[in-house]
Amino acid sequence: MSPDETTLAVRPPWEPAPRIRPTWGFVEGDPIAPGRSVLSRLGGGGRFDVYLVWDDARLAVMVAKLLRPDQAENAEALRELRCEAEALAALAHPVLLRGFDAVLDGRHPHLLIEFLEGPTLRALLDQGDPLALEQLLPLAMHTAAALHYMAGAGWVHLDVKPSNIVMGAPPRLIDLSVARTVERAARLRTAIGTDAYMAPEQCLPGRAGDVGPAADVFGLGATLHHVVSGAPPFRRARDARESRDPETRWPQLVRDPEPLPRRIPARLGDLVLRCLARSPGDRPAAAEVAAELEPLVAALPRPMGLGRR
Repeated sequence: MSPDETTLAVRPPWEPAPRIRPTWGFVEGDPIAPGRSVLSRLGGGGRFDVYLVWDDARLAVMVAKLLRPDQAENAEALRELRCEAEALAALAHPVLLRGFDAVLDGRHPHLLIEFLEGPTLRALLDQGDPLALEQLLPLAMHTAAALHYMAGAGWVHLDVKPSNIVMGAPPRLIDLSVARTVERAARLRTAIGTDAYMAPEQCLPGRAGDVGPAADVFGLGATLHHVVSGAPPFRRARDARESRDPETRWPQLVRDPEPLPRRIPARLGDLVLRCLARSPGDRPAAAEVAAELEPLVAALPRPMGLGRR
C-alpha cells in the first residue's frame, strides 16, 4: 500500500510510524464466536485483522473484521468499532457494503460483513490498464448514487478512493471505518481520510470549511481523475506525508489538479474538475453528478443480444 493509500486516524505526521501490530494468528477452524469459525486470513490494518469466516447461522462465507489482540480492550478502538457498526446498521443501498452482525464485547470484538469477490478499482489501476468508458461511467454513476443516498440518510463516507471500490455489477463502496453522521462530521477538527483523495476541508477541518457531503463528492472526483489520468490529481513529493507544512502534505489546499487527458469526453472532464473545486460550495451535489452522468451512460454502445424472431 502506497503512502497515498493510507487512511488517517489522528496521528500527526511528525509522530513515529506505528509499530508492527500483533495478530491473532488464527488458522482454519479456529472459532471467533459461537457458530463462527475462521477459513483464512485476508489481511489487516492499523487496528484490525480481517478474516474469511464460516457462519453457521447463515450457512455462508462471510468476512470478520476483528480488533487486533492489543486493541481488543482499548476504549478508543472499541468506540471506533461501535461507530462503524452503527453506520453499517443505519445504511442500506445496493452499492454499499452490508453488515450482518457486530460483536462489541468479549475476547474477539468484531464486525461480520459480506464477502465480495471482485477486485478493487485500485488493483485494476495498479495493473496499468486504462479503464474503458463502458466500465468507468456506470461505476461513477453508481458511486454517486450511493453518496447521494448516504447524504440523504445523514451520513458521509469520508474515504472515497480506488481501494474502497470493489468492481462488479454494480460496483460496491466499502469501508465505513471513518464514516460519520453529517452532524459529527461538521464538528471535526482533525484531519481524517486518505491524503490523495481528501477534500481541502478534510485536511484542515474548520479552517478550509466544515466537513460534509461535499467532501465525498471531492473524493469521487479525485478517484475518477486517477482512473482517467493514471495518477492522483495532486502531485507531491514522496516524503510529503511527513511534512509539518499542510500545503506540502496536501497540495489540494492551494493547487489546481493536474490536467486531464484530452481523449476523455469534454462533459466528463468538466464534471470531474467541478467535483474537485477547492470550495465545498462550488462542487455539484452527488445527485447532480449522477444526473450529469446518466446521459453519458445512456449513450454507451449496447451489447448485441439475441432478439425474438
